[in-house]
Amino acid sequence: VQLQASGGGLVQAGGSLTLSCADYRRTFSNNGVGWFRQAPGKEREFVSAIAWNGGSSTYADSVKGRFTISRDRTRNTVHLRMNSLKVEDTAVYYCAAARSSVGSMLPSEYRYWGQGTLVTVSS
Repeated sequence: VQLQASGGGLVQAGGSLTLSCADYRRTFSNNGVGWFRQAPGKEREFVSAIAWNGGSSTYADSVKGRFTISRDRTRNTVHLRMNSLKVEDTAVYYCAAARSSVGSMLPSEYRYWGQGTLVTVSS
């Protein structure tokens, strides 16, 4: 396993969770990392991405202002802090390593994908 996503769980609407994506083999230290999510019956959608050095990040409009992506290069881990969670945030969240150093909103621009972690937001 090259990317390990963790931190999902059940939370009430308005609550918070922090997801982590660990690169245990230090394979992607020069690559952008992104988070995507897929809800039941829906296509995978972009959530957020961060550049290799943490210097730039992007967010989907649906999570902007609520989610924060960060990168700990000493631990080769990318975090996604999710605040003010909504029922519609319920999905399996995946982290992925980009082909480039900055990441992308397009799933096709990612080389390796973690196994996913389930986030369930209850009303």
